[in-house]
Amino acid sequence: MKFRQLFSIPNLLCYFRILLIPFFAYSYLHAQTSADYLGTALILAVMECSDFLDGFIARRFHMMTELGKIIDPIADKLLQLTLLLLIVIRHPFASLVLILFLIKEASMAVCGLVSIKRKCRLDGALWCGKVSTTVFYVCMVLLILFPGIDSVWANILLCVTAGFLLYSFIIYMKTYYHMLRKDGPKHF
Repeated sequence: MKFRQLFSIPNLLCYFRILLIPFFAYSYLHAQTSADYLGTALILAVMECSDFLDGFIARRFHMMTELGKIIDPIADKLLQLTLLLLIVIRHPFASLVLILFLIKEASMAVCGLVSIKRKCRLDGALWCGKVSTTVFYVCMVLLILFPGIDSVWANILLCVTAGFLLYSFIIYMKTYYHMLRKDGPKHF
């Protein structure tokens, strides 16, 4: 792999995002005051801005690399997994969202590998995946910013997150099903 591809600006932003995950986790686990939780939410916001920027820069300036296509979703999933593991500490109901997330991501990884083996793959995320990810981060930020939130409201946010995750999972599985049946991808 060429140095230029390995260290392209979008890939550097992905590396930066991955490196921030332990700092984010440490910040969340040691937060005690409202200012601490705000700082934690700001770290998350920086990570999400870097996610947006790396995709924008890669597409806009034709800097997409095969490595970037691999590490960007890995960085996203590592962050989402970390968030759910941290949220479970204060909100046990989040364990159900975590299980759904793990099933969804494992299924999508298997389908993705099978589709690559068959020389067909999805190019980029489907709209439902983008919406689901946005809802996920909005709900997680709210749970971080309001650590003392009533469990009823926390569970509502987690149910909304789970609902969008489930919907996205169903749409992706339908899309992979049609794609792997040789019908070609059908975007729902």
